[in-house]
Amino acid sequence: MLGSVSDLEIEAQIPALRRFARSLARNPDDADELVQDTLLQALSRWRQLRKPGSVRAWLFQILFNLHRTHGRRRQRDLARFDHDDGADHADPSSDQHQALHLGDALSALARLPQDQRIALELVAVQGMTYEEVARVTEVPIGTVMSRLSRARERLRTELEGSNVTPFRRLK
Repeated sequence: MLGSVSDLEIEAQIPALRRFARSLARNPDDADELVQDTLLQALSRWRQLRKPGSVRAWLFQILFNLHRTHGRRRQRDLARFDHDDGADHADPSSDQHQALHLGDALSALARLPQDQRIALELVAVQGMTYEEVARVTEVPIGTVMSRLSRARERLRTELEGSNVTPFRRLK
């Protein structure tokens, strides 16, 4: 136990950190290295944690900042998201339609501008609040909301044209 933060509290965040790191790095090995660097930096800076209840957002902020400082060359070099680890994603091979739709959605998500993709993933996948996302990305809450809105609209537009069955309104 470090300060008022338990080892279990930190350990519970590792799977979410890995998912976020994989979406940023787009390579499992680079993502694992990013998570490891995040945990090492967090361990060396526990005294900087202001509120013990905010460990999750603090760890995500460290990870995001490390990704920024490492530069964006990994994203240019690795254009595709590697799905080697089935632990983070369901296996769509049992249903070809589901696999096609999942592939379309992942491709559309990968084409989003990085700031929109990050905001969408942190809110939709990681379940963070707008305030937590604003803290992690160091932008105002209004900017987070704007990025989310643009990301959702762009995904909706792209996926409507890719053979996705639209929902019908029942009156």
